[in-house]
Amino acid sequence: MESVDLEVLRSSVRWEEQGHRCLLVTVVRTWGSSPRPPGAMLAVRGDGLVVGSVSGGCIEDDIIDRTRREGICYKSPEVIRYGISAEEAHRFGLPCGGTIELVAEPVSAASGLRDLLDAVEAGRLATRRLDLATGIATLGPATATDGLMFDGKVLSTVHGPRYRMLVIGAGQLSKYLCEIAVGLGFDVTVCDPREEYTETWAIPGITMVRTMPDDTVIEMSLDERSAVVALTHDPKLDDLALMEALRTPAFYVGALGSRRNNQARRERLREFDLTGQDLARLHGPAGIYIGSRTPPEIAISILAEVVAARNQVSLPDVLKVEEAKAAREVPADIRGVCLAAGHP
Repeated sequence: MESVDLEVLRSSVRWEEQGHRCLLVTVVRTWGSSPRPPGAMLAVRGDGLVVGSVSGGCIEDDIIDRTRREGICYKSPEVIRYGISAEEAHRFGLPCGGTIELVAEPVSAASGLRDLLDAVEAGRLATRRLDLATGIATLGPATATDGLMFDGKVLSTVHGPRYRMLVIGAGQLSKYLCEIAVGLGFDVTVCDPREEYTETWAIPGITMVRTMPDDTVIEMSLDERSAVVALTHDPKLDDLALMEALRTPAFYVGALGSRRNNQARRERLREFDLTGQDLARLHGPAGIYIGSRTPPEIAISILAEVVAARNQVSLPDVLKVEEAKAAREVPADIRGVCLAAGHP
């Protein structure tokens, strides 16, 4: 789950335990464009304090305003809709004819949010089933491919780490990359057997292991919701891990390095009997071209490519580091002739 939704759970639990009345709002259906997908959550306290998001802001404003004026008057979970008419769609920033359907749930002991939060913070994936008639929620196991289900009577939502990321190397760049990756909803594991790099790590929410990277890849049983990013520049650590990762269904496998190092890496990996199809899956140099130079900028570049892969967005070659840098090296006069002739 996204970190913003985790913060919604934490705030809801804290407010309920402190004796505040609280409303948990969940997106269950959208029609047309929507800034937030089904499953996105918002928590609003009785005094209007809010955490999370279910739209671009206008719907949140309306919910907060109603809460401040009327208090939390729901006796049990209810379905609310915005944007049914063109006038309402315009008012709340939705496309004409667009609609967003929400479930508004008054939080109580029956909501079971403390148990859900404990499960999520322990790294477990769980399904929460909310009975709208009674307001009673129950927890059960879930798989990474499960999704939100709503039939008008029961709302089932999935919570917990849906995507995993294995980062090879615990250098400075890794720290920036991992901090942002956690915010993007990844369950992050950093692998580096070198003690001199791992002794100073103190980033919450990240698992650190000191095993050999290729062994870690095998042990993690990477699936189609896994990403691997190699950042050590050390072939003894990166290459074997990449070899194993490219044989898994991981949706992203990338490695940091220059274009020259990337080409040398591909030549080395061919010696491990990887197929051309396997090697074609390697993102290297990892990232999209944004002129990045500092570790934070490089981390953003890499994660932009990872998120695009996660969202199944195919990036044009001009955004890829290798192609973009090669294009910039073409003399300006030749580049102008090529563009005039219709060639990129």
